[in-house]
Amino acid sequence: MELLKNKTALITGASRGIGRSTALLFAEEGANVIFTDLRENENSQSLVEELTAKGVKAMFIAANAADYDETLTVVEKVEKEFGRLDVLVNNAGITRDNLLLRMSPADWDAVIQTNLRSVYNYCKAFAPMMMKQRSGSIVNISSIVAINGNAGQCNYAAAKAGIIGFTRSLAKELGSRNIRCNAVAPGFIETPMTQQLSEEARKSWMAQIPLRRGGTDVDVARVSLFLASDLAGYVTGHVLCCDGGLVL
Repeated sequence: MELLKNKTALITGASRGIGRSTALLFAEEGANVIFTDLRENENSQSLVEELTAKGVKAMFIAANAADYDETLTVVEKVEKEFGRLDVLVNNAGITRDNLLLRMSPADWDAVIQTNLRSVYNYCKAFAPMMMKQRSGSIVNISSIVAINGNAGQCNYAAAKAGIIGFTRSLAKELGSRNIRCNAVAPGFIETPMTQQLSEEARKSWMAQIPLRRGGTDVDVARVSLFLASDLAGYVTGHVLCCDGGLVL
């Protein structure tokens, strides 16, 4: 269908997982893709190769999403190489799980900086470009933990809940410039981390999911594609849960 034909998309933290699947899907739909991660490695190198093999332009930029000055460098490179940005996906994120009484200030700060500050950084830095274009779609990756909470993840839940409030507020600020801002809230997604859970823990999770299965990176990527594309041209300020019904 080429839902993103002739568009340029930037995805943060995309060398693996949800970000990587999103980058590949966007390329399949015709988008030129820029993606970031902390440092260049085999994952980033192979992703560039996979993206260009799909017939689109691809560029990797090593940058710390939590550092505003590095974000400004990303803006300069995108503007120089592509001249515009149509889609921004704020995907960069980490976990430092622990019960609150055992959570160090450093672990709190690290998650807030990487998961929430990065969204501020990229939206603030790229908003002027989108405003000048009078078009753009921003997709912020939140989590159902922001809605339901989860023991041992106060820092993660706080950051992801902050993204929801930020998304809705920014949608109101930028809507008059034809810029949409939405969020995706993934649920239990099958990753190397969740695969390490005990069978008992997995069964407990699955029992809470109406669809009785975990999601995949591609499931989340497809939701991001919808929100990024013109199919969602009249959707802004929305939080779309991709969770098999877990939030119900």
